[in-house]
Amino acid sequence: MIRSREEKQDFSLYATRRKELLEYIKEEHAELSNGVIMFAAGFENDRVKFWQESSFYYYTGVTEPGAVLMIDLTGKSTLYIPNCGTTREQWMHSPVALTQENAKTLGVDEVMVLGDQCASYQLFPFFKQASYGHVLARLKKLAADKEALFTLYPDNEHEYVEQRLVLNRLISLVDGLDNQIMNISALVADARRQKDQYEVEMITRAIEITELAHEAAAQAIEPGVLECEVQASLEYIMTASGSRPAFPSIVATGKNATILHYMANEVPLAKGDLVVIDIGATHEGYCADLTRTYPVSGTFTKRQRELYQLVLDTQAHIADLAKPGMYLNNADYPDQSLHHLAKAFLKKHGLDQYFVHGIGHFLGLDVHDVGNVKEPLKEHDVFTIEPGIYIPEEGIGIRIEDNYLVVEKGAICLSEQLPKEPGIIEEMVQEALQNQLQDDEACAP
Repeated sequence: MIRSREEKQDFSLYATRRKELLEYIKEEHAELSNGVIMFAAGFENDRVKFWQESSFYYYTGVTEPGAVLMIDLTGKSTLYIPNCGTTREQWMHSPVALTQENAKTLGVDEVMVLGDQCASYQLFPFFKQASYGHVLARLKKLAADKEALFTLYPDNEHEYVEQRLVLNRLISLVDGLDNQIMNISALVADARRQKDQYEVEMITRAIEITELAHEAAAQAIEPGVLECEVQASLEYIMTASGSRPAFPSIVATGKNATILHYMANEVPLAKGDLVVIDIGATHEGYCADLTRTYPVSGTFTKRQRELYQLVLDTQAHIADLAKPGMYLNNADYPDQSLHHLAKAFLKKHGLDQYFVHGIGHFLGLDVHDVGNVKEPLKEHDVFTIEPGIYIPEEGIGIRIEDNYLVVEKGAICLSEQLPKEPGIIEEMVQEALQNQLQDDEACAP
């Protein structure tokens, strides 16, 4: 039975995280007696189900779009929510009542509206000034008093895009605010990298759902079936488990398997081909990311099995090397870089040129989670190891991906329950093909 969020969410965890962040900032900026930490939530998009901005969720547990959290250096926390009047309740479900009466449950000191009532049930990054009136008033005082605003404002092209849009809008409305901003994205990334027991449990549950989805996918494989039909089989399992895909599911057969992020999923599976299935479920916001490669006919050809075994051996080699102090990908330290060590391993077999992506990435609230792959691995990191070989001229793409937790002296595989030995992979598909044959015979006149 799947429990509702109302039954299981404990907001004290997020209050503890905020306290740790506040203590670190005060330690790093002991010269400052006044200032505010600010996080902005994500915004809804009509085309997809809402995803909360991960760092906002990490420090609040709140799934409401358009909200803002502010914490002053005394530790007082205020959650500002969009002022939609009663309209929001008529349109959308909120798992927890975001009211001042419920502030203690939410783990904050105060719940207020952002500003004047908005025209509909949602806000957008280019909001009207009045809709953020209360936040603007606080920021104007902060700027006038020349206090620091600690927030997520990295100087790059890909992180916290919506949050930077909000900040840029606020900067345009508050004189001098841009001079008070102190970027804490690297600090937040360090905190989010170090997974606690709760987070590992959530990731493990996401992995378990993904393993079930892979088993369903294997059962759906047979020549003539469309890639999207296999996709439907595996995503049914996710939905029925109260989950959703962490990213667009990849079901790529034949030459499509050599396209790393192939998502058309529209081609029939052909006898003799391979099919790469790269999928991940979510649980309580945390992601899994597992890839397996299956033979459509139920048996690898000699060439396919040779390449598959090499990819599997590469993964095992890298998993043995992974430990605190190693790097995921750092060209300055190739002898300690898991990516470069994987390339070197494949080069011995003359196939390093066919490994065209990184060896792995951090995993957490985002499938490609925050963290710098050029920094050493640390205990409590969760990451992927995903070697692959892609040979377009042969129509062969093979990738094997598992999820690992860094421990004191190495790394343990969190997804070891999902088979990957070639013989067992063949048996999984053969069983499905045999069952389908029996069903066809039973239905024959």
